[in-house]
Amino acid sequence: MGLFALGFNHVTAPVELRERVAFPSNQLPEALRDLHGALELPEVAILSTCNRTEFYCQSGAVDHGQLLRWVSDYHRLDLRRLESSSYLYHHDAAVRHAMRVASGLDSMVLGEPQILGQVKEAWEAARGAGTMGPELERLSQHTLVVAKRVRTDTEIGRHPVSVAYAAVSLAQQIFADIARAQVLLVGAGDTVELVAEHLRQAGVSRMTIANRTLARARELAGRFGADSVLLSDLPRVLPAADIVITSTAADLPVLGKGMVETAIRARKREPMLLVDIAVPRDIESQVGELEDVFLYTIDDLAEIVAENRRSRAEAAEEAEQIIAHGVTSWLRDLRSQEAVATVKAFRNHAERISQEELERHLRRLKRGDDPQEVLTRLARSLTNKLIHTPSRQLREAGAEGRDEVIVHGRRLLGLDPTHHDE
Repeated sequence: MGLFALGFNHVTAPVELRERVAFPSNQLPEALRDLHGALELPEVAILSTCNRTEFYCQSGAVDHGQLLRWVSDYHRLDLRRLESSSYLYHHDAAVRHAMRVASGLDSMVLGEPQILGQVKEAWEAARGAGTMGPELERLSQHTLVVAKRVRTDTEIGRHPVSVAYAAVSLAQQIFADIARAQVLLVGAGDTVELVAEHLRQAGVSRMTIANRTLARARELAGRFGADSVLLSDLPRVLPAADIVITSTAADLPVLGKGMVETAIRARKREPMLLVDIAVPRDIESQVGELEDVFLYTIDDLAEIVAENRRSRAEAAEEAEQIIAHGVTSWLRDLRSQEAVATVKAFRNHAERISQEELERHLRRLKRGDDPQEVLTRLARSLTNKLIHTPSRQLREAGAEGRDEVIVHGRRLLGLDPTHHDE
């Protein structure tokens, strides 16, 4: 059956199913070995993230139905539900899919950068489990080369496409060295958590999280090495903040013009960036009238995100061209490997004939036959045996009118394909 890719992702499977077919990193080596042994798969790798679980297999006689049954048994899931929620790619389509995944073109967020690292980890896990072989090694090398080209030669990952990421990117544009900034995050929901993650990746180490309930603020702050305060502490902590990013579920603004004006005076007019990504807004609009204050709302960020989505879509078209070339390169490499195997077999065949003839004619020399005559017979015998099969095939092709075989045969044998000896 050859190479195939079977998977479940955010398009084909709901989150509750994706959670159940996932393999935690500490479980992956055992699962790979179990799958490898249970189905006698020559080669297999598993990519498992929050949005996808995929199996890349060099399968031998194994088909995808057997793999689905293994997944069903391993995770104790209904087979019919797995069948209806899965997708399947074969041979070069599987290669193209792997390259699109590693390049971020198949992600929920187009061009998201984390997936390339996750793909690398999947290949490493398979190597560690002993389930990688020459075909998947070749696939991994081509996949990573193409994904890196997409990252370096296109704009696919250079524009933020989430509001949280856009907020941090905006701060990076305004602050020359954001890692030195003091950041105040107001709220402790999923959006603020994502903002905190992006800030940490940008090198920010000084963060304070303010929330209506201190327990949740402490929980989130603990994950990022941040301080935690209540919303009622905002007047006290606001003057120290260079960047303020807010996202609460409050019905009324939590930061008013008076509070910010007082903070700016305490900062001795040191500029402050405020990014309000809440709906309804967390920051009074009049705050934007203050000097030394830069206020952006979710509408400002939405325009950035929309433009960046358009930029990524254009970059995706370029990326698809790179991937198409990558698949062609993989096919060429595969054919080259197949040719190498043929050349090796032909060499072994020729060496076997040569050894047999050498031994036979050495015996004649030992019997006392004339050395010149023995060498002449050896040369003639080797020539006849080595050209016998090609000669017969060429004569049959000529008799059947297959002129293209004659042309290719002459080229293969190093003869001028346009010249025919009399």
